[in-house]
Amino acid sequence: MIAIIDYKAGNLTSVARALDHLGYENKITDDADTILSAESVIFPGVGAAKATMGNLQNLSLDEVLVKYYKSGKPMLGICIGIQILFEHSEEEDTECLGLLSGSVKKYPADARLKVPQIGWNEVCQVRPHPIFEGVPNPAHFYFVNSYFPVPNNAETIISNTTYGLEFCSAISHNNLIATQFHLEKSGRVGLKMLDNFLKL
Repeated sequence: MIAIIDYKAGNLTSVARALDHLGYENKITDDADTILSAESVIFPGVGAAKATMGNLQNLSLDEVLVKYYKSGKPMLGICIGIQILFEHSEEEDTECLGLLSGSVKKYPADARLKVPQIGWNEVCQVRPHPIFEGVPNPAHFYFVNSYFPVPNNAETIISNTTYGLEFCSAISHNNLIATQFHLEKSGRVGLKMLDNFLKL
């Protein structure tokens, strides 16, 4: 069973429908025992870093996610799910989970740059990874973001995207994979990456 973390945010059902389409048993849940016993965990969603971390802490899910990560079982973060993995976000000066060394920064002020970024953009793979198996390089994925991750360790970066500047759009570290783009909203290539993750 695949656990989709229920931290009282939107977009969870879109991920569940994508997993249903792929034929994977899944459950949207905030129950610690259910999450910790799951084969894989997906942390998706949209929203602000401070509100996300506040909900996680109120539900004690921050501790559950850290424990699950330490178990070595596969974890996938999507959109806000990549940002809260780092130590700090500039969004409302938020302390995050700290599973990865680095920070989350806002796009620089630029009259030519519409923020948030909303829509399709090109994702360029910068190192091979099983989650990209069968995915063209480059390929287009759907983004909704005003902030972007800045890992301290460049070796964790598996793809980059350009929006005003080049930024990290996907990472991999040990059992943890995360994307700034929405796999569940990115059509065939997004479903392929979800399927690849769940076959790891």
